[in-house]
Amino acid sequence: MISVFEALTIIDQNTSQLDAVIVPLMQSVGMAIAEDIVAPISLPPFRQSAMDGYAFRHGFGEEFQVVGESKAGDNVEFSLKENEVIRIFTGSRVPNAADTVIMQEHVERSGDQVKILKMPKIGTNVRPVGEQIQQGDVVLRKGTIINAAVIGFLAGLGIADVLVIRKPKISILVTGNELQEPGTLLEPGAVYESNRSMLKAALLAENVDLVFDSHVKDDRESTFEVIREGLQADVLLISGGISVGDYDFVKEALEKNEVEEKFYKVNQKPGKPLWFGKKEETLVFALPGNPASSLTCFLIYALAAIRKMNGSSKIEINLKKGKLKGEYTNVFEKSLFLQCRESGGVLEIYPKQASSMLVSFTMSNAFLFVPNDVKDIHDGDEVMYIPFNL
Repeated sequence: MISVFEALTIIDQNTSQLDAVIVPLMQSVGMAIAEDIVAPISLPPFRQSAMDGYAFRHGFGEEFQVVGESKAGDNVEFSLKENEVIRIFTGSRVPNAADTVIMQEHVERSGDQVKILKMPKIGTNVRPVGEQIQQGDVVLRKGTIINAAVIGFLAGLGIADVLVIRKPKISILVTGNELQEPGTLLEPGAVYESNRSMLKAALLAENVDLVFDSHVKDDRESTFEVIREGLQADVLLISGGISVGDYDFVKEALEKNEVEEKFYKVNQKPGKPLWFGKKEETLVFALPGNPASSLTCFLIYALAAIRKMNGSSKIEINLKKGKLKGEYTNVFEKSLFLQCRESGGVLEIYPKQASSMLVSFTMSNAFLFVPNDVKDIHDGDEVMYIPFNL
């Protein structure tokens, strides 16, 4: 049985960033940029008015004649005399002959005559070429996650396609004769299947493609066949059937499918019977069947691997420091992931921490991480925690 950090190191050593693909910009949300992006043009690409007003040559009095108009999208050049202005609008091209734009609120207009009431400084309200970005600048670094702002920025540069890390393909498999679909009349001895729904929901916020989703009964041959099908992905998540009971066939089926075991069992609670292996480039996480154990192992281990495939640099726990409210004794000599509520750096542990219970998860936003060699934690003691968002 290995430690939490040994398990994370092994997963890190066996996980690689996926290959890069070119996709249309609007299909890239949530994906990681696979190379530095260089600006193909300057922004703005021309001298641009920052206000609705009048463009003129500074330093030649306060009264001018309006001789034309420049609105957004126009590309008309004007030769302005000393006493001439043009009407101009926000985002419009400023003529080469003008060096200043006065906002319309600071002039008095009568017909084609304009009088400046409040003289601006030279250059006011004129956005120079490349004020935001110069052509040739590196504007986004490799690994940047594409969101709405990035989409708008790249579109503004005229970029229609982008090289990104492709989405990991994920398979989900849950096992168990006792599992019954929600929405049906519960049979004696059965329980409603929740782990598959839980894992699918957790993956919704991630940049993945769910390509396989199945439930298999506790049958040796069926388990082998379904695992074989699920291995046609980048990551196979299996929930249940990994312990040592008479009807736990997952480990045997993985071996029969030539999946190489990297580790089995972690000195932690919940989630000790975690299995991790690899076949060619496909990662396999056989998660415990108990819901709280399954979700804990997914959040700490599987999700970290998926994010590394998506472009994150390294697999590690996002440990933060806080203070405990209350008392706790670790009687298990294991590393603990306790569901808790964090507020302002203060951690309060929920009482129901059984591996079969999700109720504390529904009220939690963090794990309190207790190393295996820590026994007693007192009120106000500094502790480590791992935030999560479900």
